[in-house]
Amino acid sequence: MNATDPANAADSAAGPDATVATDPAGQMTVLDLISDAPAPDPSRDRGAVHRHHSGDGANIITFSFAPGQSWPDHEAAHPITVQCLAGTLEFTVGERTVRLDPGVIVHLPAHVRHAVAAPADAGEPVNLLLLTMLT
Repeated sequence: MNATDPANAADSAAGPDATVATDPAGQMTVLDLISDAPAPDPSRDRGAVHRHHSGDGANIITFSFAPGQSWPDHEAAHPITVQCLAGTLEFTVGERTVRLDPGVIVHLPAHVRHAVAAPADAGEPVNLLLLTMLT
């Protein structure tokens, strides 16, 4: 794991009310990411983070941002995909910033520095990012 990746800083297990189901054979895990995502704390500069699942080949993590919150430049030790599940986010690599609306996905190789932010004028109180770390 890479300590510079914020997903590694908050390695929390699903709480008692989390919506996680694994089939008896252990071949499928079902997660309700929107219901189980953490609520952002608007008094903080950074969004809230929750690791929902660490499994064979992938870690599933959500970040919830109030308008104006961000995670500054960091990198992941593994390739990642990021996808907006709700609201609007801005994802930056180097000098390029892309707008993430629901359904837009970005893939990055390992060790690429990036940042994510919810614009101050984001129309939603919660802007939700899905990070899949491909381990």
